Amino acid sequence: MIIINAENQIVGRLAAYVAKQAIQGQEIKIVNCEKAVVSGNKKDVIQKYKRKRSLGIPLQGPYYRRSPEFIVKRTIRGMLPYKKGKGSDAYDKIKCYKGIPDDYAEKDYQPVPGADYSKIKKAGVVTISEISKELGAK
Repeated sequence: MIIINAENQIVGRLAAYVAKQAIQGQEIKIVNCEKAVVSGNKKDVIQKYKRKRSLGIPLQGPYYRRSPEFIVKRTIRGMLPYKKGKGSDAYDKIKCYKGIPDDYAEKDYQPVPGADYSKIKKAGVVTISEISKELGAK
């Protein structure tokens, strides 16, 4: 089992790493999903997520959740072949949490190589928490 702290991690790079590990059979827990970041202009990033949320017909879908942990999990789903058997099995092995649950408070967290946002030069970043609040999460 791999436990990853998503604080200050770029969501796309985190998602690619997690998807690859899940396909290989690892069980993955991601904590602090609300502190993960998306790189880019704040206005453009939020507008992109609002557009995704407004797609479709309200009673028929597609549905796009507002909570930070579900935004991160949906991003990971985009990196998996989730309609096929191995992708579906890999998706079931991934759990995302807002904050740090008591079960994982004293555990060691494995870093995601190359996903720290401090390496980005002059690019804006938006946290998943900010995106979630703009989408109307509580």
